[in-house]
Amino acid sequence: MRTREEVDATLQIAKLNAAELLPAVHCLGFGPGAGAAAGDFCLLELEPSLCQQLEAGHSLVIRGDKDEQAVLCSKDKTFDLKIADTSNMLLFIPGCKTPDQLKAEETHCNIIHTEIFGFSNNYWELRRCRPKLKKLKKLLMEDAYEGPDSQKEKDSNQSKYTTEDLLNQIQASEEEIMAQLQVLNACEIEGYWRILDFDYEMKLLNHITQLVDSESWSFGKVPLNMCLQELGPLEPEEMIEHCLKCYGKKYIEEGEVYFELSADKICRATAQMLLQNAVKFNLAEFQEVWQQSVPEGMITTLDQLKGLALVDRQSRPEIIFLLKVDDLPEDNQERFNSLFSLREKWTEEDIAPYIQDLCGEKQTIGTLLTKYSRSSIQNGVKVYNSRRPIS
Repeated sequence: MRTREEVDATLQIAKLNAAELLPAVHCLGFGPGAGAAAGDFCLLELEPSLCQQLEAGHSLVIRGDKDEQAVLCSKDKTFDLKIADTSNMLLFIPGCKTPDQLKAEETHCNIIHTEIFGFSNNYWELRRCRPKLKKLKKLLMEDAYEGPDSQKEKDSNQSKYTTEDLLNQIQASEEEIMAQLQVLNACEIEGYWRILDFDYEMKLLNHITQLVDSESWSFGKVPLNMCLQELGPLEPEEMIEHCLKCYGKKYIEEGEVYFELSADKICRATAQMLLQNAVKFNLAEFQEVWQQSVPEGMITTLDQLKGLALVDRQSRPEIIFLLKVDDLPEDNQERFNSLFSLREKWTEEDIAPYIQDLCGEKQTIGTLLTKYSRSSIQNGVKVYNSRRPIS
């Protein structure tokens, strides 16, 4: 146990002026039998907002299966966990007081004997990342909902997932998962999250659009109660209402609930129905059939198909085919590899819908293209091709 005289002698040897230092002195030492070994504890570096969440009683959760890179999730954000090595040994000292705390206590030349509980040469640092949500759709598509009378609904062995199940398996925060469930048009049925089978979804939509036509309603003012009354004998009321929510915007007027149906969403779904069974479709023929297939009064445009279908204007005749952004890899490099294996050169207009979701907080489509592709001018138009050979 060091005395004050020994401390002062050490300061003198080190040529340090005691007057420039705080009077309190920490004398560090390992306890009897040594403290915790390196590796027994992990240090985690947190940004202030995450510290505030912990101090407020919220939790941070580490998520990932054995074959996945672990991520840390707050209530609304996802972070990659990376090990950062440091040349300085980091000491764990329970109850250690900071200089500011010592100043506040106005201690006088006392010796504080402090026991080192453990040490580490690295710590975990967090880097904000995109939530890994592709697995969410994959899990829900294992048992897409085909309606109450389908044979699959009578088979109890099919995989179904509650909110808790999804939180345990998806590497994303709860808010990000719930937001993606809305994007996927998922709904809760008997406590389980389900995605509607596309054919069943189109069946519901067809019931609604035919009713709107037969009743001469405006697509901007579809009454909920009348829909449920007329279509209830055909399909479950909650499915009719869910379909209205997927394809429209709910509002209340004079105490009645109405939906304003989106022409763009209906036209897009109709195009998917036409394209899903064809490898490639003559563009001119497709546009004609597509316009004839949508409800009267709706106008189809190719802009409605961004991220769903791709037009090849180099072929003769021009063709269109299904290419859903949902089906592409989640990793940045793999996404670009997949796109460049499909087409060697892309215009920014064509590729943008397929990489928009890769943009982080401070990234733009332009920065992604600069990093993963090289540009050139072809027939007066800027095009992008891969920076690396595509096998």
